[in-house]
Amino acid sequence: MRKPTFLHQNRPLITGMILKSTADEVRFAIKNALADGADALGIQLECLPPSERTEEGYKRIFAAAAGHPIYVTNYRSTQNAALTDEALAENLLLALSCGATLGDVPGSAFDYDCGMGIGYELSMKPDAIEKQMALIERMHAMGKEALMSSHVTRFTPAEKVLEIALEQQRRGADIVKIVTAANSEEEELANLSTTALLKKELSVPFLFLSGGTHSKMHRMIGAQLGCVMYLAVHEHSATSVPTQPTIRAAKAVRDNFDYLPDCAVL
Repeated sequence: MRKPTFLHQNRPLITGMILKSTADEVRFAIKNALADGADALGIQLECLPPSERTEEGYKRIFAAAAGHPIYVTNYRSTQNAALTDEALAENLLLALSCGATLGDVPGSAFDYDCGMGIGYELSMKPDAIEKQMALIERMHAMGKEALMSSHVTRFTPAEKVLEIALEQQRRGADIVKIVTAANSEEEELANLSTTALLKKELSVPFLFLSGGTHSKMHRMIGAQLGCVMYLAVHEHSATSVPTQPTIRAAKAVRDNFDYLPDCAVL
């Protein structure tokens, strides 16, 4: 059986993102995402209570993915507010050992003054950087893949986005992820241009996304410009990210959007 991976794919993966509060809800959501046509699953572990984030619980959840690649996050939010970054990292490694494929290392990890949505969510403290790189090395030693994320959450010029991406790449990430915002047509078009720049300048796959009022076009065609995957949902609800398209819509765009230049007519 082929090893699940987010790397070296011949087209952008559609990753069904799941934010559910019990293991059974996650399993049902996995089945719905796969039925919609998702290529991979994204499970946000921080939504689960600590009692369900065990070896037994993870293996039961991941079995529902039926061999599809699994991306896991374990951010400081939701159920993790009282836990240290060290504890979150260890639980992320546990999830990877139980069958997940790709682990998310926040750029703010191990730096408590660099939180979600604060600054550029990319610590520049030497001790935090060292710990982040050591965590990525542990993931690689397990045969797993590492993504580094920075949730900037505001419009950011292309040169700054590239600076963040290059630093994430330097720290050993297999995939770099940056989330900004667009609240005007001009910012939205600038983000599309930045996506093309990242494709040109980076040597690793990337995921560049945006929120805000003008994020739909970026979310829908960013993968055609170079992003490694779509983050999409089975349905929009109180527990889903509103800027993420549905899996069915993302699949329709990916499978039918002819964006390649025309060949010269001889």
